[in-house]
Amino acid sequence: MTRSGLSVPARLILRPPGAAPEPDLYRLLRHPVFAWLGIRPVSGQHTAREHEALKKWAAGKSNLVEIGVAEGASAVALREAMSPDGTLTLIDPFHLSRVRSINATRRAAHKVVESCRNGKVAWIEECSTTAARNWNHPIDFLFIDGDHSEIGVQQDWDLWHPFVMHGGIVVFHDAATFSGGWTAEDWAPVKLVNRFFRDSSLPGWRIAQQVDSLVVIERISGAASSYPIRSV
Repeated sequence: MTRSGLSVPARLILRPPGAAPEPDLYRLLRHPVFAWLGIRPVSGQHTAREHEALKKWAAGKSNLVEIGVAEGASAVALREAMSPDGTLTLIDPFHLSRVRSINATRRAAHKVVESCRNGKVAWIEECSTTAARNWNHPIDFLFIDGDHSEIGVQQDWDLWHPFVMHGGIVVFHDAATFSGGWTAEDWAPVKLVNRFFRDSSLPGWRIAQQVDSLVVIERISGAASSYPIRSV
């Protein structure tokens, strides 16, 4: 159990709600090599409430894409909930490792995601902008949690949302402020969601749910095939 009272797999450490301190175990063993070696569970930068929301919206989906994998905690939620016949594509260059020959973050992510056998997983270990060049099929669940710069978030939205089919879901992380939370109004994901879905209503899309910093956007009209694919 987490502090929020929600049950999560024992192999994950999720972010405490609000501005509460990190769990003692993670603070002492922060480096991802400890997750890879199994000394600590993998760590997610989302709350238990967000974890459950990811599972709710990924349930039964067949063509899922996650941009930004880190240690793989959110990918576990998606894989556990997706259709047994589905494919989860995980996009992350894993370029932030200080020891590239080991790349403990990558190893930890592969280990925990592959511990779940539901559905299929495809790994694309390159930047999301590069991955978009060769992408050519519809998506029913897209999780944007990669580059949090204004340019990065905008590019991920611009390049990937045309593939989302009618009734499909786009989920933004760190995209809303909430009581006691860590996000702020000047964060790029918050600004993008406010601009497109709060300050004005982007045609064909609506906010379906907000849970802590997680914002779920649903495509209510249009289809992936009716939108032009932008070049990178």
